[in-house]
Amino acid sequence: MAGFVNNLLILLLLFQNICLGFRSPLSVFKRYKDITTSLSSECLGSDQPVISFGLSDFALDIRMPGVTPKQSDTYLCMSIPLPVDDEAYVVDFKPHASMDTVHHMLLFGCNEPSSAENYWDCDEGTCKDKSNILYAWARNAPPTRLPKGVGFRVGGETGSRYFVLQVHYGDVSAFRDKHKDCSGVTLHLTHQKQPLIAGMYLMMSVNTVIPPGEKVVDADIACHYKRSPMHLFAYRVHTHRLGKVVSGYRVRNGQWTLIGRQSPQLPQAFYPVEYPVDVSYNDILAARCVFTGEGRTTETHIGGTANDEMCNFYIMYYMEAKHAVSYMTCTQNANPEMFRNIPNEANIPIPVKSDVLKTMHGHHEETKDSDTSYLLQQAKKEEAEILDQDFHIEEAVEWPGLDLKLGQVSGLALDPENNLVVFHRGDHLWDENSFDSKFVYQQRGLGPIEQNTILVLNPSNAKLLHSTGKSLFYLPHGLSVDKNGNYWVTDVALHQVFKLGASDKEPLLILGVALQPGSDKNHFCQPTDVAVDPITGSIYVSDGYCNSRIIQFSPNGLYVMQWGEETSLGRARPGQFHIPHSLALISDLSQLCVADRENGRIQCFRLETGEFTKEIKHKAFGRELFAVSYVPGGLLFAVNGMPYPGEAESVQGFVMNFSTGEIIDTFIPLRKSFEMPHDIVASEDRTVFVGDVHAKAVWKFASAEKMEHRSVKKAGIEVQETKESETIVEARLKNKPESTDPLKNTDKHLVQEASSTGVSFVLITTLLIIPVVVLLAILVFIRWRKTTVYGGKGSGGINLGNFFASHKGYSRKGFDRLSTEGSDQEKDEDDGTDSEEECSASPLPPAPSSS
Repeated sequence: MAGFVNNLLILLLLFQNICLGFRSPLSVFKRYKDITTSLSSECLGSDQPVISFGLSDFALDIRMPGVTPKQSDTYLCMSIPLPVDDEAYVVDFKPHASMDTVHHMLLFGCNEPSSAENYWDCDEGTCKDKSNILYAWARNAPPTRLPKGVGFRVGGETGSRYFVLQVHYGDVSAFRDKHKDCSGVTLHLTHQKQPLIAGMYLMMSVNTVIPPGEKVVDADIACHYKRSPMHLFAYRVHTHRLGKVVSGYRVRNGQWTLIGRQSPQLPQAFYPVEYPVDVSYNDILAARCVFTGEGRTTETHIGGTANDEMCNFYIMYYMEAKHAVSYMTCTQNANPEMFRNIPNEANIPIPVKSDVLKTMHGHHEETKDSDTSYLLQQAKKEEAEILDQDFHIEEAVEWPGLDLKLGQVSGLALDPENNLVVFHRGDHLWDENSFDSKFVYQQRGLGPIEQNTILVLNPSNAKLLHSTGKSLFYLPHGLSVDKNGNYWVTDVALHQVFKLGASDKEPLLILGVALQPGSDKNHFCQPTDVAVDPITGSIYVSDGYCNSRIIQFSPNGLYVMQWGEETSLGRARPGQFHIPHSLALISDLSQLCVADRENGRIQCFRLETGEFTKEIKHKAFGRELFAVSYVPGGLLFAVNGMPYPGEAESVQGFVMNFSTGEIIDTFIPLRKSFEMPHDIVASEDRTVFVGDVHAKAVWKFASAEKMEHRSVKKAGIEVQETKESETIVEARLKNKPESTDPLKNTDKHLVQEASSTGVSFVLITTLLIIPVVVLLAILVFIRWRKTTVYGGKGSGGINLGNFFASHKGYSRKGFDRLSTEGSDQEKDEDDGTDSEEECSASPLPPAPSSS
């Protein structure tokens, strides 16, 4: 029996060797890294860029294709597509570069490289679209390492589909022998979802001016953070030659916590954050660059040439996957006064040895800093969110929310979990009998609405998650949700504003006097909307159908100030309203935008003073603009009203660039039609919801560019499936040509090679079990034979090593000792470290429809 057990142990060993593909991916990658390190000079990656190991992991080798730079300070770029369509995560980096030839390397993620050539001069740019840095390596600087469980999300709906490698060759004297360089980086990617997603936060000054001869010039950047918590683990600084020191801080309750501080004249790689720093909602991120204008005879501005300057502070962070944002920017100074309290260390230059300066100066003498050029272009895009011409909003036609049985839908919002919140009127209607000529509600006898008027829906499948608001309201109108998940609503019949907790049956705060219209500090007249500043807690109310003002209240409901007046005859002037109908609070710019409905425009004002800042008005709006919504980064979404008889402007949705006011896109539904779209809300991933008070419906729209690129042609309509199994139907009068997406048409063999994850698990398991079954059969047969030959007496069991060795030409090697290579016991120390029929609007002719 002992022999039988020994034989089973040997079989298990064989099974382990057969199942080599299922061992720890990190250990496999570790050995692969060792191999590629020794063969880096042979351009290994050029011949085999993808190596698959295990069911979910693969390595992607990104190398310069054998280049020979001809002059110093040459920047060369090359790109490689992500070899899979579905979502993946970069979890580790392995650089391949010599300090003798490479000054620094940057790896970008984007969807459209600047060139389709094998490689190109980076003066042409790195990417045509928005890009973000994933990795940086510089001579004499530590490599970027990701903490365990953290990954950069790539591919899928939202991730980058191309990697662009930029290599800066400083001193090219090492290329006198005309050898070819294959520097680059190997990425370890996995399809396993990572619990924590890495991202990049860029702080960048865009308006600094350095006077000539000025000894010390400070460039300060500060932004209020208003997202889910993030954890900072690395930072990078960047200036040109005049920069002395760059420092970054988190400011919480007046306390400054250092993120990182470094001389920009040292290697500009990512450096680890020395002590863990987390950033929460309402914290401030602040950075200072210290420059000198000594030696200059003219002013120095921010720009992309050697004679310009830059002030950049990058932060590498990670967030929980469900809240993850891959890229954020800050290009303003939201609170200049706070820098009076910046720690003194931020003003002290860091000494740099002359030999290091000599090495670094090559980096600053180039005619154009490609890193800077890309950043300037990107900062401009990020600040105004200028989207490319292909950006388009389409209806998500399989979203079932359109079929919900709702009353008149008056308000929409998103809660902190991005769930959709709907405010509707149940069985109540706003019609010509609702109010008298003095705006007093005439249908009190109906009592309050007996249905739950506030519904919380899953934004993906419209499943009801929560409901409240029963027996509280008569004619619901505006809705918003604050950062704590409280519901803020207005009721035009009650002439009141309410604050409701998500689980509270009674209001937490009530503004206005029930059923009493008025125009003083304590009364409203049909208030339309409410917004709450997430930073200060200040409350802003648009009032309303029979008043023309915006009122500010303190967080506990005390009157602070108001602004606005009725529209005079002729052209409406700034600050005049004809039904301020909807509010969009832009906290990062400290502005409040108002949909001035009957004037068909958007007006924006400063939160602190009510000072008018801008107007956005387009002929396409027609006479009415009902609602507006803002997305951080610079996007405005809006819906207009039905055209007056004889007018051509159609009722539709708009996407606008907030900075310029330019219309980027328009959209309409494919199922049903807009009748009176009353409110709109958009999320940061450009998912848009529109509620219609007459159609009693809610539509969902999504950015067509965010959908997966796998398309099915049906009767001239392109059907694209999203992750949520929705179908995006692009209505075209013409058949679309075949996709020219280079990712679809290149390196199909790589996709096949790297997509072992797509192979049926059952098939793999079957193929692995077959040899085991065969061996067991042999075992049973031999044991039976031995029992027959020796009369039932065993001979000490079977030695498979001897059995196979009895065959000519077979070696015992591999059976003499059990190998633990690749097993769970193998521990790599390196991997364990950093690796509305509303008719009561206004007596002014022509009488506008109410909502």
